[in-house]
Amino acid sequence: MNFYDLTVKTPAGETIQMADLKGKVVLIVNTATKCGLAPQFDGLERLHQQYKDQGLVVLGFPCEQFLKQEPETNETMVETCRINHGVTFQLTEKVLVNGSGTHPVFKYLKSKLGGFFGNRIKWNFTKFLIDANGLPIKRYAPTVQPEKMEEDIKQALKWRV
Repeated sequence: MNFYDLTVKTPAGETIQMADLKGKVVLIVNTATKCGLAPQFDGLERLHQQYKDQGLVVLGFPCEQFLKQEPETNETMVETCRINHGVTFQLTEKVLVNGSGTHPVFKYLKSKLGGFFGNRIKWNFTKFLIDANGLPIKRYAPTVQPEKMEEDIKQALKWRV
């Protein structure tokens, strides 16, 4: 299996094919609107706005596994993120990032880039950077601010096909 074999649904139930992202640098983040780290939405949106025309795609995967900090429904989540943080990057349907129901995207990413706690996702706002060839190249802890990833993103964009 590779990254481009994977899919995820939007909050409206439409399928996003990772194969459609070939040649793009992708930043995947498990998000939660009620998390203390939710101000990172603002920084993620800044990265999205600054680098989307150069080939960066930011995908937010809402997750309720950590203290139920994503109480929004798939229907209300997009609007909440837009109103509270100006989010225009793509959000997916709510997913699980740990346990038996782990979404295939996170199964894949965790198998390629383990973290401090092994393959488990520690908390909301864990981030994964995928290069333009679909290879996961870096995992970031939840507390790493989006602006601290900017140099890695610029490097990945520089090397895209």
